[in-house]
Amino acid sequence: MKIEEIIKSNVNLSKEKKVILNLMYAQIVISDKFNELLKPFEISAEQYNVLRILRGQKGMAVNMSTIQERMLAKNSNTTRLIDKLLIKDYVTREVCPNNRRKMEILITQKGLSLLKELDPLVEAHENFFSSNLTEAEINTLNELIEKYRTI
Repeated sequence: MKIEEIIKSNVNLSKEKKVILNLMYAQIVISDKFNELLKPFEISAEQYNVLRILRGQKGMAVNMSTIQERMLAKNSNTTRLIDKLLIKDYVTREVCPNNRRKMEILITQKGLSLLKELDPLVEAHENFFSSNLTEAEINTLNELIEKYRTI
């Protein structure tokens, strides 16, 4: 379905505007489906992202600024996200022994288990959105989107 049909536009849209609208709409559709996937687990996409970042540390504690740097949504309130994950026992938070002003965050076994359960669901979600594209088209799409956003 064309973007004009989705937004019920009767005016001619420039190709530049169509690109922006298509990207924005695709992001909304993908996010909505991802949030549906996460809903039974009672975590948000941002909380999932924090857990994914922490798992990538391979058992090493990390401070809040490192998590913030690696977040997809840079405007996320990392402290609030960590607080919610603490309540669910998915992470631990300790005062850094070398710098008492810093907090070190570590994923727990419960957090790792949750990610292990989510991994096949997330992979299926990702594959679903690429299922009607060839491998060459996926590569081209990635290259074009990266080129588009690195202005």
